[in-house]
Amino acid sequence: MAILYALVARGSVMLAEFTAASTNASAIARQILDKIPGDNDINVSYSQDRYIFHVKRTDGLTVLCMADESAGRRIPFAFLEDIHQRFVRTYGRAIFSALPYGMNDEFSRVLSQQMEYYSSDHNADRINRLKGEMGQVRNVMIENIDKVLERGDRLELLVDKTANMQGNTFRFRKQTRRLRNTVWWRNVKLTGALIILILIIIYVVLAFVCHGITLPTCIK
Repeated sequence: MAILYALVARGSVMLAEFTAASTNASAIARQILDKIPGDNDINVSYSQDRYIFHVKRTDGLTVLCMADESAGRRIPFAFLEDIHQRFVRTYGRAIFSALPYGMNDEFSRVLSQQMEYYSSDHNADRINRLKGEMGQVRNVMIENIDKVLERGDRLELLVDKTANMQGNTFRFRKQTRRLRNTVWWRNVKLTGALIILILIIIYVVLAFVCHGITLPTCIK
């Protein structure tokens, strides 16, 4: 399973979380929440061994997940964007006054379902990938994880370079155009097949009708 742990928090207040494996992900996540400085929106990833902690903070709401290193960043950040939208849409302004784990009973099921969805179907984030590629390189925090967590284990910070933004823009437009062309050709093929099928049906019906008519007998 690509995504193994996820949480939603307001600052350092945990509102909902779900884990699909027995790890210390929850403890590390708490330390990350406590040590991330400032209130600005961020997209950041931290690595430990073969696991990556991905963090997205928008408008004071933080969503975090732990994923296998093989999952890369595209799928986890598409998952985080999806969770953020679902959480805000579900709870609205209640987010800002909710007690710790106030949404856990209900929303942990959503976390579980979406974790399984994004982990099992690597094409599940196609639309989110096109919409979110630019956002993944915005406001990336550059700081060593040792300073953030204040622990002995060395965790290397994965940093997206702002210089890649132009390349991502070009790739975004190219992928959008390719997807549009694919959908257009598929519609053309379906329309053509439908027309051919209709013509065949008309031909069969006409052939049946013509051969079924008896010519009148001449009277001498």
